[in-house]
Amino acid sequence: MPADWEPHEGMYLAWPPSDSLWGDLAPAVQHDIARLARTIAEYEPVALLAGPEEEARARRACGAAVEIVPVPVDDLWIRDTGPVFVTRPDAPGATAVRTGVDFHFNGWGGKQRHPNDGAVARNLLRHEGITRVDAGITAEGGSFEVDGEGTLLAAESSLVNANRNPGGTRAGIERELARVLGVTRVIWVDGVRGEDITDCHIDGLARFVAPGVVALNRPWHGDGPDVWTQVYEQARGALMEARDARGRRLEIVEIAEPDPYAIGDRGPEFLTSYLNYCVANGVVVLPRFGDRRADDRAASVLRELHPGREIRQITIDAVGEGGGGIHCATQQLPDVSRVPGGAQGAVRPR
Repeated sequence: MPADWEPHEGMYLAWPPSDSLWGDLAPAVQHDIARLARTIAEYEPVALLAGPEEEARARRACGAAVEIVPVPVDDLWIRDTGPVFVTRPDAPGATAVRTGVDFHFNGWGGKQRHPNDGAVARNLLRHEGITRVDAGITAEGGSFEVDGEGTLLAAESSLVNANRNPGGTRAGIERELARVLGVTRVIWVDGVRGEDITDCHIDGLARFVAPGVVALNRPWHGDGPDVWTQVYEQARGALMEARDARGRRLEIVEIAEPDPYAIGDRGPEFLTSYLNYCVANGVVVLPRFGDRRADDRAASVLRELHPGREIRQITIDAVGEGGGGIHCATQQLPDVSRVPGGAQGAVRPR
């Protein structure tokens, strides 16, 4: 599995239907997704999944720069519902092999019903003509992070959980992650069960920003320790002791959350982690929450961590109310022409 910062052929997003679980918030969420799609489309091709009844609305909102893909969805969280793309070099001069792993999305452990989203990975891969790999475990794309060199980072609370993998063990889940993603070392943090719908996805807590370098979300401390402070402290300790697939100790760079009193009235599920950003070709797109000092600080740190890329901050407050962010709403398609041994000029299957 390539790291997020490796070259993309494009980015997938999904259009939340007007009659989705968002209710009255649906128009604002659609507005956020359209803004995100248009922003990324300035840097790489964007394909937006939408059901037949939503195609015209999505097209009007996103404009001609965004392709609409006729795949029905229940919600916008394509990082979790869609396939996870992996590549491997083939013979010199031949196109590298690209496949999509289906992790059998089950509504984050049965917390919500998602009849369309449960089939998004299979349907998208069929539409694109990309070979489907059937994972032997249930997981979501936001539940793990890779460095592109064989290391995977995950929270045990999300993967080693009976609501996804009944009877599964850490060792067994590691073996399956190695089989379908090509990783050779898994670094576990504890996470926490039941405090959010994801059971603590890693992409809001800790992200690889380069081989050997991890950005870590530091929660707001102003009101004293809480469960997320404990999650952060445990994760920090585990990361400090860890070694990656090449034997390196990890450099940890902390990025503090905004002051909740500076960003206005937000719901209990609102995600305030700057780490839920996406990397596209030439750009890092991260949220702007409204705490100017924290927003600027996060942008500055990510600029240093991703040299040579433009930094774009956008407001996605409606999406944030659902407990997710920009990374949750995107899934990259690796550029096989840039895989060593792959052919130059390979095009996205259609």
